Amino acid sequence: MTAVNDPVEVVANIVSIPTKIPAWQRGYARRLVFLDVLGVALAIGLAQWLRFGGLDGEVPTHEYLEYPTVSLGIAIVWITALSINHSRSPRVIGSGVEEYRRVLVATLAVFGGVAIVSMLFKLQIARGYLMIALPAGIVVLAFMRWFARQLVVRVRQKYGRCITRVLVVGSAPAVRDLTTSLHRDSRSEYQVVGACIPGPIVRTKIDVPGVGTIPTFGDEANVVGAVTATNSHAVAVTATERLDGRGIRDLSWELEKLDIDLLVAPGVVDIAGPRLQMRPVAGLPLIHVEKPQYHGAKRFQKRLFDILFSSAVLLCGLPILLTVALAVKLTSKGPVFYRQERIGLDGHPFEMIKFRTMVDGADKMVDRLAALNESEGGVLFKIRADPRVTRVGRTLRKYSIDELPQFLNVLKRDMSVVGPRPPLAKEVKTYDDYAKRRLLVRPGITGLWQVSGRSDLSWEDSVRLDLFYVENWSMISDLVIAVKTVKAMLSHSGAY
Repeated sequence: MTAVNDPVEVVANIVSIPTKIPAWQRGYARRLVFLDVLGVALAIGLAQWLRFGGLDGEVPTHEYLEYPTVSLGIAIVWITALSINHSRSPRVIGSGVEEYRRVLVATLAVFGGVAIVSMLFKLQIARGYLMIALPAGIVVLAFMRWFARQLVVRVRQKYGRCITRVLVVGSAPAVRDLTTSLHRDSRSEYQVVGACIPGPIVRTKIDVPGVGTIPTFGDEANVVGAVTATNSHAVAVTATERLDGRGIRDLSWELEKLDIDLLVAPGVVDIAGPRLQMRPVAGLPLIHVEKPQYHGAKRFQKRLFDILFSSAVLLCGLPILLTVALAVKLTSKGPVFYRQERIGLDGHPFEMIKFRTMVDGADKMVDRLAALNESEGGVLFKIRADPRVTRVGRTLRKYSIDELPQFLNVLKRDMSVVGPRPPLAKEVKTYDDYAKRRLLVRPGITGLWQVSGRSDLSWEDSVRLDLFYVENWSMISDLVIAVKTVKAMLSHSGAY
């Protein structure tokens, strides 16, 4: 990005109206209609085929309806429900789990309605038919959405297209923070293309470390002109003292004429959507932030998931465990397992177990190799080409196979399947009050740090991801992270 020499003059001379809705969103929504129709047709067709042998098979006929008619009716209602539930809204397509949630809600509503109608009018629709169509539809529609999103993300990362241009209104530090946060996620659709800085100080640009230069276009009075100058699709208002509630309302009216989205960043960072509840009080939209949940039913659910998941992995992976143990024993001197004290829940130490990937006595060599530490921040110790790693150990680390024995730690209640990275005692000694919140939940075999770069992360990013998980963890997030971990293991990005 480059600065504009005289942004006020540029704003004054531009009279064109920006595109109301990004073309890529309109095209994407149209393609989703086709994919939804295809997905519903596949699910209904599969149910018809498996239950009755196809449209030409011996399909039972009700007094009023035939099953081909039932299938067509369900398909039409299904497609309509996806539209009514705004599953293709520009607000949700291509980002976050909300898109999948709306597809799921619409699908469950359709089949719940079909069940009720069938019971009330005694249609006696075959249960096997519905039991096939429902899960098949959820899986197929979710896969279609995922596939479409991957294509958009690939185009976004490779060609810089399929983006939403954003003008930020706020103080210079707030603009830098928001720009950095959006830039951090390479999959994000939002790109900051300009800023309006309220206040008496006139500047033509803002330098954002790691991102570039953001051109500025005067103060809050120039927002509408800046929108046309930058051809922005949305305006994001962040921390500013000069733009009060009435000012934001007036701005929303001005942007409404141009059909430009208005986004308000409340300044609350690292809080997941489910913890934010909008509550109108005395005409004011107040955001209520729910407290993090570390106890009660949620912890019981997490423990049950840990037991079932760990038991399944250990039983199904027993041949792999035995093969790896034999390979470690035959290729290097020393024990098969490496045990190390780590700090767990509420600061209590425990002995973490994993397959040995380094030469015996590697811990004693740390001081000699300290100068080679590549971890940013100086707290962690990481070397890409660590000379202590054995030949077999390098392969085990590449695919994270060395961590499989940690499922025993999960069964012993020392760890969880998903959680923050288990720290060393010497690392915990350097923690400030901010980082100590990582110890409010059990450490995990995998976590946000595992699916977001692993060893490629800086210390600050590792702490930020861990704290985000601690503050916002849920069973859904655990399942999503577990699935993403498989992808991270196969790609072995950041593993060394």
